[in-house]
Amino acid sequence: MKQTSAQAEHIPEKKYFRIGEVSRIVGVDTYVLRYWETEFPRVRPHRAKSKQRLYRKKDVEQLLYIKKLLHDEGYTISGARKVLENRYRSEGSGGQPVADPRQGSEKGERHTLEKLSLIKNELQDILQKVGFVK
Repeated sequence: MKQTSAQAEHIPEKKYFRIGEVSRIVGVDTYVLRYWETEFPRVRPHRAKSKQRLYRKKDVEQLLYIKKLLHDEGYTISGARKVLENRYRSEGSGGQPVADPRQGSEKGERHTLEKLSLIKNELQDILQKVGFVK
């Protein structure tokens, strides 16, 4: 069910999309979309009276961004969730999206430091959960 990014990036002008349509646009299976709903709090499609999921255009754009983070940029689910939280926190406070730390002359170094920081946080969370760190 994979598609090229050029095909996936074309979102028709509609008010609502069913899960099958979103699956084709984003280029992932429907079960992946349902799983992402459980992992990303901002992915919450409306439900019709028939309980069918109805996605809006902004939901589809959000899902495309999540796919980019997970598949193209190599983030983990937890790391992608943190990137999204930071993005929305910044948009809510200043109205501007978070600047991509990989832009500029130190692109590779900043990207590496950001990933290492996320890995460090995830490892600390794991150590806390298993009782090694309080």
